[in-house]
Amino acid sequence: MSKIFFKLNGVPDDEAHDVRALLKDNAIDFFETSGGNWGVSMPAIWLTDAAQFSKARALLDEYQKTRTIRMREEYNRLKKTGKHKTFLDTIKEKPVLFIVYLTLTVLIIYLSAQLVIDMGKIGLKE
Repeated sequence: MSKIFFKLNGVPDDEAHDVRALLKDNAIDFFETSGGNWGVSMPAIWLTDAAQFSKARALLDEYQKTRTIRMREEYNRLKKTGKHKTFLDTIKEKPVLFIVYLTLTVLIIYLSAQLVIDMGKIGLKE
């Protein structure tokens, strides 16, 4: 019976590729499900044989430990050289998207506050 092994929501492409390669290199059979056309399904890597789960989990745990160390070292190296990605860099990459998100956030806060104020006015009249 198949067993879910690794959810792919928010996983970088290079990490997903590494996990697939790890399973292939260790002769662990798996298949992959996508998020579907609208992204409502669960993208994941599934093991075909649930009996291989403990072996695959041990391999994945070791991989993730080494990846964590490698990514932290990379981030620290970039931070020391001043090349790490900051919040302002993110805004500069997609300024229109930032303005849209900011506008939507302000609109939602305004509408929520206005609703409470209007309900308070109605309550005071009665």
